[in-house]
Amino acid sequence: KVLILLFNLMLIVAAFKQLSLLDFAAISIIKKCSSSRSLYFAMTAITFMSSMLVTNDVALITFVPLTLIIAQKVRINALNLIVIQTLAANLGSSLTPVGNPQNLFIYSFYDMDIVNFFEITLPLVLVSTLLLLILILREKNHPLELEIKQVKIESMPKTAVYAALFVTVLLSVFHVIPYMTSAAAVWACVLFLDRELFAKVDYSLLLTFVAFFIFIGNISNMQGISGLMKSFLDTGRNTFLAGLISSQFISNVPAAILISNFTPYYRELIMGVNIGGMGTLIASLASVISYKLYVQQYPAKHYMRIFSLYNTAGLLLMVPFAMWLIGS
Repeated sequence: KVLILLFNLMLIVAAFKQLSLLDFAAISIIKKCSSSRSLYFAMTAITFMSSMLVTNDVALITFVPLTLIIAQKVRINALNLIVIQTLAANLGSSLTPVGNPQNLFIYSFYDMDIVNFFEITLPLVLVSTLLLLILILREKNHPLELEIKQVKIESMPKTAVYAALFVTVLLSVFHVIPYMTSAAAVWACVLFLDRELFAKVDYSLLLTFVAFFIFIGNISNMQGISGLMKSFLDTGRNTFLAGLISSQFISNVPAAILISNFTPYYRELIMGVNIGGMGTLIASLASVISYKLYVQQYPAKHYMRIFSLYNTAGLLLMVPFAMWLIGS
């Protein structure tokens, strides 16, 4: 079920990118910016909000290149803004089941109720907003004169069709309609309208899921290892810490898949792997996307320093808050 839902989302998002829908929305907002700080707010906000619906990876693939283009036209600190955008994508995506792969997996694996899910993630996102505001307000402000050409949406009829399909997929995620019903609708429309979209799906991510499902299945059948994992993950606090720490070394998607099979504490697991997306560069593989895009145009020597500084600030704010939530 997780693989089919994720595949459907990837197809729809690939269609949105092909239609230039996200670029159109971003440029429409950016054209109204008159200062560097308003530009920071705009780029961070659209990355933050879009990641909730089209995943953190897609938000960064779409908007970081736009930031790099803008940085060539006006005087802004591209490095700081891209690091803030990366935080915004990782933190904003934690709100919804479709915001990132680990959320979709946990939501489906534990057969969660959507209201319960938002009760867990909404406090984290509210505090995340505070963190992002603090980082933006630290940046120097100066006037901007930005001229950037508006992007046209390729086809309004197709946009309407894929928007309707996106709603259908969301309804299947939220258990309103059967997921195979939405899958049939998506596959039929894509075959008829844009069959080349099937080639634009990130099959490596889907194969990673398959590999971890097999790996976890094998571990579950090893009584010694399985027993050890279950004994350690016997409290919510330990589950949170396991998700947080393991994410730093194997990234948060594999960490979620690994830990879920040995603990009933889904609330703490959601918090652990989403907050765990901050920290090291590989804690969230979406962060690697920003890094690769940045170093294609700028030297890499200062990136890790700023990235580590901002991510450490995020962890110092979010971890105590999460521990307070767990204890309350």
